[in-house]
Amino acid sequence: MNANEIIQNEGSYVLQTYVRPPVVFERGEGPYLFDTEGRRYLDFSSGIAVTALGHSDPEWVAAVQDQAAQLAHVSNLYYTAPQVELAQRLVEHSFADRVYFGNTGAEANEAALKFARKAARQRFPGQEKTHIVAFSGSFHGRTMGVLSTTYKEKYRAPFEPLIPGVTFAPFNDLAAARAAINNQTCAVIVEPVQGEGGVRPATAAFLQELRILCDEHHAILIFDEVQCGLGRTGMLWAHEAMGVTPDIMTLAKPLAGGLPIGATLLTQAVADEIGPGDHGSTFAGGPLVCRAALVVLDRVSDPAFLAEVRESAAYFQHRLRTIEVEEIVEVRGSGLLVGIEMRVPVAPLIAAARAEGLLIINAGENVLRIAPSLIVGRAEIDQAVEILATVFAQSSGA
Repeated sequence: MNANEIIQNEGSYVLQTYVRPPVVFERGEGPYLFDTEGRRYLDFSSGIAVTALGHSDPEWVAAVQDQAAQLAHVSNLYYTAPQVELAQRLVEHSFADRVYFGNTGAEANEAALKFARKAARQRFPGQEKTHIVAFSGSFHGRTMGVLSTTYKEKYRAPFEPLIPGVTFAPFNDLAAARAAINNQTCAVIVEPVQGEGGVRPATAAFLQELRILCDEHHAILIFDEVQCGLGRTGMLWAHEAMGVTPDIMTLAKPLAGGLPIGATLLTQAVADEIGPGDHGSTFAGGPLVCRAALVVLDRVSDPAFLAEVRESAAYFQHRLRTIEVEEIVEVRGSGLLVGIEMRVPVAPLIAAARAEGLLIINAGENVLRIAPSLIVGRAEIDQAVEILATVFAQSSGA
């Protein structure tokens, strides 16, 4: 089928929950994607911060091929070595003592909320300690549980009533956090760097205060690092730069380099409250996806790799700040997760950039979200900045 046939058939057979541009991709290589017409695009969206090692990384491909030829699935009724090895590596590289595997970021966050409520019920029997605090701008997923903690009303309203007992407090507002968190609170969930919410980093003081408040009220602190974790900020974990340790951390997007996986990392104190039958998944933590994740984690956790990410990020943000157009309000972010807030809607800018061969996405109506692969080099950064400068200039009529 050609591109037009594929697009037409998609409209006939696939549930229309996405608005896609009229492009059909068929292969990728490093930081580039290629469509069915053979056109090359510089991918600065990385499948929404997923393809950390770029496309078709040779080591990743070899591992997936090798594992697929051995064993792809047995379910969680049985042991497999890749799952255990991945859990061990995650524990060795984090604060955590235990790992629960899911298939997506939403599932990882669902598990985190379930574990927090179960732990509260175990520790405080007979008390109504079920309150959850989330924050303005938050995005924790679209399944019914975590949808209750996702801030935008347009995501929540069509599916209400959702789970009760959720309060939203203003992000980065210490006084509001103090007012929201109380003795009925079982969990506080927060992104150290918000993605969908406009690429907004939490302040160190804010996360530190959340840790103090959770300790004071015996609540579980959950860091959602689904998008900002695993090297995206130039640190292995985004919260490392803040000097704060959570009780639970959730991961997903880049962990398996494009295969579906989620992970919920827990301290032993939380894990002690969870037992057989409390949660489960047929597909989660299968040998194929865990083998792929081992390649990603081993590469991304290398200090030399992370140093290169920090260097690339500093160069990229510096280059972006050299673009002088009145429509830019602010360039912000952390590492290679960058937001450009504009005075105009960004949808036309995204389309114009795509026409020039650059793929970027949005984080709300007025913010461009840019998340290239972590292997991006200066040549690709220069190319992207030149395209953006051209697009911005055309938009402003310069």
